[in-house]
Amino acid sequence: PPVRPPQPAGVTEAAYGRPKWNASSGADRYRRSLYTFSKRTAPFAMFATFDAPSGEACIARRNRSNSPLQALTLLNDVMLMDIAQQSGQRLATTSGDDAERIAQLFRRTLVRTPAAEELALCRQYLDQQRLQFARRITAARQFAGLVEEDSPEEKIVERAAWTALSRSVFGLDETLTRE
Repeated sequence: PPVRPPQPAGVTEAAYGRPKWNASSGADRYRRSLYTFSKRTAPFAMFATFDAPSGEACIARRNRSNSPLQALTLLNDVMLMDIAQQSGQRLATTSGDDAERIAQLFRRTLVRTPAAEELALCRQYLDQQRLQFARRITAARQFAGLVEEDSPEEKIVERAAWTALSRSVFGLDETLTRE
């Protein structure tokens, strides 16, 4: 059955009949976008941004483009932020050191282990994010999607840093395309 991942408010308001978009919950919320509900008059917003065909005809090969709107979507889209927050939560609460958790992120996202240089870059980025979020705890709480007011600052910073790293890995060309 089709799923409805989160998408920006107001996207379906311009469509014929003004259909209401109720985001799926539970495990359905994180299913592959292949199963996303699509309406001809109000296609899923991210599909149009990434050159998805309209669905009115069979397309053997999709057009491929690279635009600033795609980069902004990867950074700010409601669905991708939600997925990054869930990944950040999972990684922040997983046992093991940073290298093991980075390897886990790579295995789940890219189906491979990180190269030594990638691992070093990810560790460096993670440390930078921890420092920045430690100075801005309110921003860290919002970025990580935490609503609990009684969470320890250390936990908030850790979850926000892993959310930032997850979002970065989700934006890699390797994550988005299959050559």
